[in-house]
This record gives sequence, structure tokens and C-alpha cells, in this order.
Amino acid sequence: MRHAKHTFKVGRTGAHRRAMLANMLKSLIQNERIATTVVKAKELRRRADRMITLAKRNTLSSKRNAIAEMKISFNPLTTKEARKAKTGDKGSYARDRLVIEKLFGELRTRFTARNGGYTRIIRTGDRIGDNAPTCYIEYLK
Repeated sequence: MRHAKHTFKVGRTGAHRRAMLANMLKSLIQNERIATTVVKAKELRRRADRMITLAKRNTLSSKRNAIAEMKISFNPLTTKEARKAKTGDKGSYARDRLVIEKLFGELRTRFTARNGGYTRIIRTGDRIGDNAPTCYIEYLK
């Protein structure tokens, strides 16, 4: 029997699914609102709420868990990347670090008094090409 077994497959391999959700999670934290399909938004909501819970703990292990969930690499910068960072060009390495700072800074302080339900899904209708139900997922204000 499959009681209490949650699966989210959407026709992708495991690695593709994990990478897709990590990228969507980073975009949601960075922009606080993204457009996607309802099925992806429902799975993303589980992970986004978990990220806020990790941020509210604000420990070193919770930061490391958030970094691992979003697949952010904190490798040392190469000389070329360091040169670009000095000129003010924000590559992908800098954007990922800013996502962590926003999660553990602004979003953590916004939701300190709230005990759950940090996201909202607003349905927008069906997509033209394949008639998939679409929506916006956003963090509450």
C-alpha cells in the first residue's frame, strides 16, 4: 500500500527534478514571486516553507542545510572571478550568495512572528500551448 507516500515526478529524472526545484527556490527567494504550473508550485511551497523554518533557526547547520538544498557552491573564487567581482560584475556565484543573505536576513525577520504558511499560490488560468494550469507562488508580505 502507498499510504503517506508523497511523490513528485512530473516526467523528469531525479537529478533534473532536484536541479529544477533548487533553481525555482532560488528564484522565489530572490524575486519573492514567480509564475509556474500548479503542480510545481505545490511542491515548491513545501520546500520554500522549509527554507523559512531553517532561516528562523539561524544556526550554522541550518545555513549549511539551506545551501545544500539550493545547491549553492561556495568554492573559492578563481582569479578571473575575483577580478570580475572587484569591478562590480555579479556573476552567478555572487547572486547565489546574495540569495542566502536575503533568506537569513530580510525573510527571516519578516516571518519571525508567523508559525507557518509563508507562501501563497494564486491561480491564473490555463496555459495556451498545453492547457496546463498556471499560477503565481509568492511569499506573504
